Amino acid sequence: MKSPWRERTSLWGKGNRYRVKGIPGVQDRSFDSSEDAKKWLAVAQADSSRQEFVDPRNGDILLADYIEDCWWPSRTDEPSTAAPMRSRIRNHIIPLLGSYPLREIDASALRKFKAGLLSRVEESTAEVIWIHLTTVLNAAVDDKCLAKSPVAANRSVKRPKPVKRKAQAWPRATADAVRASLQERYQLAVDLGLGLGLRQGEAFGLDEEDFDFNAMVVRVRRQLRWDAKGRPYFCLPKGRKTREVPLSPNLARRARLHFRRFPPVACTLPWRNPEEPTTDLEERQRKPITVRLALSSSHGLRINYKTWNERSWKPALASAGVLHEVGRKVEQHGARTRSLPVFERSRRDMFHVLRHTYASVQLEAGESIVSVSAWLGHSSPNITLAHYAHFMPGAGQRGLAVMDAWLASDRQRKVPEKSLAPSWLTPESLKPQVTAIAGGAADMKVKYKETARGGLAVNVIEC
Repeated sequence: MKSPWRERTSLWGKGNRYRVKGIPGVQDRSFDSSEDAKKWLAVAQADSSRQEFVDPRNGDILLADYIEDCWWPSRTDEPSTAAPMRSRIRNHIIPLLGSYPLREIDASALRKFKAGLLSRVEESTAEVIWIHLTTVLNAAVDDKCLAKSPVAANRSVKRPKPVKRKAQAWPRATADAVRASLQERYQLAVDLGLGLGLRQGEAFGLDEEDFDFNAMVVRVRRQLRWDAKGRPYFCLPKGRKTREVPLSPNLARRARLHFRRFPPVACTLPWRNPEEPTTDLEERQRKPITVRLALSSSHGLRINYKTWNERSWKPALASAGVLHEVGRKVEQHGARTRSLPVFERSRRDMFHVLRHTYASVQLEAGESIVSVSAWLGHSSPNITLAHYAHFMPGAGQRGLAVMDAWLASDRQRKVPEKSLAPSWLTPESLKPQVTAIAGGAADMKVKYKETARGGLAVNVIEC
């Protein structure tokens, strides 16, 4: 009689009976058959030796979970970068693609994601979001959750590409009209954008001491930024690049007049990050600094760019005829009700247009592209060329003139009707055979034709 625990049940011979283990850095795995186990073992050992092994089970994690649990905690972005990035990822990437396991993000999933994205946002924003997704998937590859990024593996799915628009500059009349429409205390902001090519945050974070009237330069060493919670702080300019920009005499005169009329205001804010520090290192890194702001609000405070854009800049644009009012909105502040204008949206006419105008003036004056790139704070002159090459005077004119002369040369070339014996040949320098041919050259009839390379080909027709 057989023991009951030795009887074969319906599960006998089924299940993952073969286990592979003991490979350094590789998690154990079980298989149904020994052949499957041996095949996987061979591949795993080879990939492990090249440090390229990726366990497929790691790709089972959902994209949303990977972002929240693995990717975000390892990021060290500045607040001004982190806030918009987090907003784009949570509002677009996670809703459209977050429910996919990493290993199931293929070409089809990417096509659906791209189509859904373009139905939500403009192509320029979609391109930025696509770059965020690429960054996340590249990190998943580094974390051994994917063998290869789906974006790189599926080249048939291209990232959204907006139509490239050339930077536009204001004519002098427009710039003067906008400046005149601003409050007097804010007119220097236009001068700083036009005369130094500053970004808005750099202009609002400028210290009186940054103006070196002896050396006639302005030192751009910080910018005023606001985080997603509306907290102001100081940080380095974009790209962490400080720079010196030449100061023109008339701009120096306007700055001195402004400082006498509106004395700089001392402002103390955290450096780099407004969050409360949690370590001694963060406390040193975020130690507040005091800046005597060259530009301040009518209440004697640092300028909030959102308020300034809505209450000062856009009304000035409307007064100058650049923007148009499209409606009104009502805001309730306690017992107080305010009716405010609503203007049409126009990104190209925001403060950054002053920077474009500065670049156009410098390049049209024939200034070196390398110098302009340094004054603008670009990481490379190539970036300056990509944005502002159309402002360079005579671009292509020299090459056009040379080509025009090339094409006109056919009117000046004279092609002889008969070949002549070359004057530099002497009977003493020729062999008998050549002497005979040269002697009869006058009786030869030849045909000349111009080759594709501009030379002459000679065909002997009759001797």
